[in-house]
Parts: sequence; C-alpha cells; structure tokens
Amino acid sequence: MALILNIDTATTTGSVSLSRDGKAIQTLVNEKQQDHAAAMILFVQQILKEQGIAPAQLDAVAVSAGPGSYTGLRVGVATAKGLCYAWNKPLLAVSTLQMMAQGLIADLKDEQALYCPMLDARRQEVFTALYDARLQEIMPPQAMILEPSSLEGPLAEYKIYFFGDGSPKWQLMLSSHKNAIFTEYKISAAHMASLSAQAYDKKLFADLAYFSPFYLKPFYSPQKP
Repeated sequence: MALILNIDTATTTGSVSLSRDGKAIQTLVNEKQQDHAAAMILFVQQILKEQGIAPAQLDAVAVSAGPGSYTGLRVGVATAKGLCYAWNKPLLAVSTLQMMAQGLIADLKDEQALYCPMLDARRQEVFTALYDARLQEIMPPQAMILEPSSLEGPLAEYKIYFFGDGSPKWQLMLSSHKNAIFTEYKISAAHMASLSAQAYDKKLFADLAYFSPFYLKPFYSPQKP
C-alpha cells in the first residue's frame, strides 16, 4: 500500500493528512479559509518533519477535487500540483462529496441507510450526491436547487443521513420526515485516506497539465464588470 499526502481545501475548513495503507497517520486543520494558501504548505512541511518522512518517500499527493468553494478548490489543486511537479509524484483526485460520505459511513457504520453530503452553493442551492453504505453512487454529484419535494423518492424508501454545511437550509425547508436524519460532520482530509489509496492502487492518476477542479457550476461573482 501507498504513503500518500492528502489535501482538502474545498470548504471553509482546510486540512492536510498523511496516510499509509489507507489509514490516516496525522492530520492538521485550518479553520480560516482566507489562510488556506499559506497554511497548507506549512502543514505539509510540519507533518513530514514530525513523521520523519522525506518527500521522496511519498508515493503520491491526493487532493479533494470538488465540488466546493471555487477559490478553495483552486488553492488545493494548485498546491497539490505544485508539490507533484516539485517532487515528481503522481496526482490523485478524490471527489469531495465521496470523501465526506466515506467519513460519515466509517463513523456511523449504518449499513441500511443512505448518505447525502450537502455543500452550500449559495441561495437555495447545494452541491450534493447520494451514496449507500458501500459508497455506491445512488444519485450522481450535482448542483441542486432545494425544494420541499427534493429527494422525496429516496426518502420514501430509505433512512437518509444529511450532513455538511449545506444541510441546515435543507433541514429548515424539509417538513418533519421520519427517514430524514441530520447529523454533525467535520470535513477532513483524513477521510480521503482509503479513497486515495484505492485510486493509487488502480493507477487512477490525474493529468498534471490539464487537471482542473470539479466545480459543477460556473464561478459566480456578485460584482458587476
């Protein structure tokens, strides 16, 4: 199995995690989004130093590839690409929504439920997807404008865990439903560990020159040109 450096800056919380054999060894977290660019490099240096790991010993660098904050994703991908170029390592791209689902599945271990990560995408819109307990995709990643009838089909059949920074507005909109469970979740690059290890084993390397984040929708700016 591989020794992988995992980087996530898709939301207001950014983190770097070192993993071996699909398990996180050490993780550092930054809660201030405006500091992600500087913090990620410092975290990389700190983790490698504290773990006694030289860059040459790493097998790959993985990045949370989106969806998420436009600026945040650019920071994470630029950081990961820069390290890969400098160290001559392959780049692994991991879905942010899949990473989130993996983290909660590992924590709750509810094999009968579905898992629905939600990231805030402004107004009544969220970035979301739906997974089962084996991380099989039930609904593909998408930008969804929330309505009271959203996800009524899956909710009629399954217990669904809703989580992520976009889930509170869905909770406010959704009338009480016995199958809807809203739970706390803390996003972390540590939740990439098993996914990045699997991607490495399958040699699912991203193209360093052409890879770009999975934005899901065009960048929005409230400022007029």
